[in-house]
Amino acid sequence: MTGMNSAAFPVLKTERLTLRQLSIDDWQDIFALRSDPKINEFLDRQICKTKEDAINFINSVNGNFEKGNSFYWAITLTKTNTLAGTVSLFDLSSENSSCEIGYELMTEFQGQGIMTEAIQAVTDYVFHTLKFKKILAFTHYKNKNSINLLQKSNFIKSAESSTENSNLTIFTLTH
Repeated sequence: MTGMNSAAFPVLKTERLTLRQLSIDDWQDIFALRSDPKINEFLDRQICKTKEDAINFINSVNGNFEKGNSFYWAITLTKTNTLAGTVSLFDLSSENSSCEIGYELMTEFQGQGIMTEAIQAVTDYVFHTLKFKKILAFTHYKNKNSINLLQKSNFIKSAESSTENSNLTIFTLTH
């Protein structure tokens, strides 16, 4: 895979944020994110029910990185090392020079520009380090916050819709 080195997880830094690999020590924050009904409202996934669910998830995403399948960053506030959310890249395709982005943010950190800053760091990484040309994002048509975030981040709503889920709107960012 282009630009990937499984020996070292890429740490990304912005003015306020450090995007780093998840560790087992993050299990409480991951549990909080993945069990919050408001955060999960538009996501089609299993709700986190136990500490073991959170730890298994962390082990899974770190294993996927080691296999070269995806990136999954913890978004932390640099000054306090507080985990505010996550952002991930998956469906990485060297052949298509594309990937998909996903993200989630704790409710208490929403509306502060944190995810906009994190997405900018990740899109820069995709275009300048991985050298991919396109990033896809799928979001529920009722998820106004996500749609606004994508538009603010220069993603363009696609005319095509998801063949797997008609409730999902596709956005793309090209370089």
